[in-house]
Amino acid sequence: MNSQTVRQLVPGPAGAIECAIDAPSPPQRGVAVICHPHPQHGGTMDNKVAQTLARAAVALGWRSVRFNFRGVGASQGVWDEGRGEIDDALAVIAAVRVPGEPLLLAGFSFGAYVASQAAARLPDDAKPQRLVLVGPSTQKQQLPAVPPDTVVIHGEADDVVPLSATLDWARPQALPVIVFPGVGHFFHGQLGLLKHTLVQQLRTAAE
Repeated sequence: MNSQTVRQLVPGPAGAIECAIDAPSPPQRGVAVICHPHPQHGGTMDNKVAQTLARAAVALGWRSVRFNFRGVGASQGVWDEGRGEIDDALAVIAAVRVPGEPLLLAGFSFGAYVASQAAARLPDDAKPQRLVLVGPSTQKQQLPAVPPDTVVIHGEADDVVPLSATLDWARPQALPVIVFPGVGHFFHGQLGLLKHTLVQQLRTAAE
């Protein structure tokens, strides 16, 4: 993300997992783990939306950890239809989180699906403090119900995941969805607004 980004490998269920860590100036609020979009469609931890999630987290004092799913970049293993990728996320959380440390769990597109499933699997005493889902893959993947303070952002003109699919998922939960008018799946030209909105949502909730 910048010259201060530290890249390292952590152990995972299919071998080493490549991570990119960005630390804020002290004090640190906790650790933010960010899941990237679909690896079968070119998704990596260096995706611009994933980096925007990281920048927003760092701006609020979170230590940001992006990582490549198995078979992507320097991460070992092969694509596992989403099952092993959830295990990868849980392994990264276990490797980078200090016991008892607050956790912000975030994801974009397929990564939002992984983040939501990972959050659901964490024990009650280790749940994320906040969950952030951007352009969640609500049409092709089965997302669980999420906490009521989950931040959900979706583009009105998303041509990969229809906004209607995310609204259909959110409606039974009475879960608000922030809609960016006229914006597509990858938030082209709107990454600055995305970061601003994320910071605003997470800061307001923390106050």
